[in-house]
Amino acid sequence: MKEIFVRIDRCVGCRSCELACAVEHSRSKNLLEAISEIPRPRRRLYVEQIKDRKVPFLCRHCEDAPCVRACRTSALSQDPITNIVTHNPDRCIGCWLCAMVCPYGVINREEERRIAIKCDRCPERAEPACVQACPTKALVFAEEQEFAKLVRREAISQILHG
Repeated sequence: MKEIFVRIDRCVGCRSCELACAVEHSRSKNLLEAISEIPRPRRRLYVEQIKDRKVPFLCRHCEDAPCVRACRTSALSQDPITNIVTHNPDRCIGCWLCAMVCPYGVINREEERRIAIKCDRCPERAEPACVQACPTKALVFAEEQEFAKLVRREAISQILHG
């Protein structure tokens, strides 16, 4: 199962991932049209700066996700095979229990409709919009083994070529 991995050393904090996420979750899926949409399209991942490092942070789709357990209306559910946590906005009552129990603080609010919003890994796309938009390839959408191989190969290359 593919995951979104973050290569912290590559993030320059350009926020292209945040913008691509918001546009992907807009009605129009077009930047120029999305700007004027109501409710305003919102990002589902966050580039945070801690000291001198900028790091994109997003839902980890936790195994036995606490947000799913906390959801009283079953607006959040987790696929037993993929572990992807999805959100049904029609069932969400905006109680924010999911946001309160999320260990990563990546569940946000769409205040106009009083619903929670979170990463859904762009289910209509082959590659999540955030990953595709990243100019430095700080975000990688890959199988765990594939990502580990990529990291190993780059480490070996650094050892060999300095």
